[in-house]
Amino acid sequence: MSERILITGITGFVGSHLADYVLSLDGKYQVIGTKRWHLSRMDNVRHIQDRITWIDCDLTDPISTREMMNIAKPDRIFHCAAESFVSPSWKNPQRYMAMNYNATVNLLDWLHQNKSSAPFHIPGSGEEYGDIPEDKLPITPETVLLPVNPYAVTKIAQDLIGFVYHKSYGINVIRTRAFNHEGPRRDKVFGIPWYAYQVAMVEAGKMDPLLKVGHIDDRRNFTHVRDMVEAYWIASTKCRPGELYLVGSEAPETIYTFRQALEMLIGMSTVKGIRHETDPQYVRPTQVPRLIADTKKFRDDTGWEPKISFQTILSETLDYWRERVRLGTA
Repeated sequence: MSERILITGITGFVGSHLADYVLSLDGKYQVIGTKRWHLSRMDNVRHIQDRITWIDCDLTDPISTREMMNIAKPDRIFHCAAESFVSPSWKNPQRYMAMNYNATVNLLDWLHQNKSSAPFHIPGSGEEYGDIPEDKLPITPETVLLPVNPYAVTKIAQDLIGFVYHKSYGINVIRTRAFNHEGPRRDKVFGIPWYAYQVAMVEAGKMDPLLKVGHIDDRRNFTHVRDMVEAYWIASTKCRPGELYLVGSEAPETIYTFRQALEMLIGMSTVKGIRHETDPQYVRPTQVPRLIADTKKFRDDTGWEPKISFQTILSETLDYWRERVRLGTA
């Protein structure tokens, strides 16, 4: 009998790549995905839409969530549904708490009430650490959390309520905090896809060769989304429930500022002389200047290692937006 794999947020960036990964395995898995009947965009999963069992659900509604889980009866859960774009969180803090915290409680409560032993993966964010001083790097699971935006606060709440349900009721919660992961399908409201989209628009003759950017000097360690979803899958089988794991590339050749990423994308363009300037509308009230992780605990417990280069992240992201611009779907 096939193992039932539930992926919330399956139509999004990470969820769709995770579905691709699970469906590429040996066929023992039935992929179940949640969608909102009136809001979900299907572009990211169009190529696998017929291979997914779909259930309409609003995860912020406990009744809707309970009914969905009664149908899904999952053997393993990847909770990828989230409000993940940082900038709107200042203006919509309650929406972020409803989606990132309340929805998680609804799922956890079903697992508790039904005495489920299903592994429940909560993918946290390096953003939870906030403004870490240079001398406190690299970040470890013991690093003090210093969040500087509402999104980060809601992700901390999500993570900690998962820990509470594990300690209180023995729920098999798998806790990870992922550092920056990029690649095709990420919305252009985020830094690297926004730069790539504008480069593609310039190449298509649809905008002047002057890119608008926000603050671009923050430094990150970058991982390809395909490496990240493999890490999530491995985490669900090898990580110890309740323990916290940091996930991401940490080799020197994966650590860059957004300025460097922008300049590399411009260098990949077929158009010469592209420039960029700061536009105040893209500058956030607070910045997170550096997120560099020590992921040794995760690598030691799972054997996972990232394989895809930062240059591939950039080239695949640029090609993705070139195709979207060509098709008129950007």
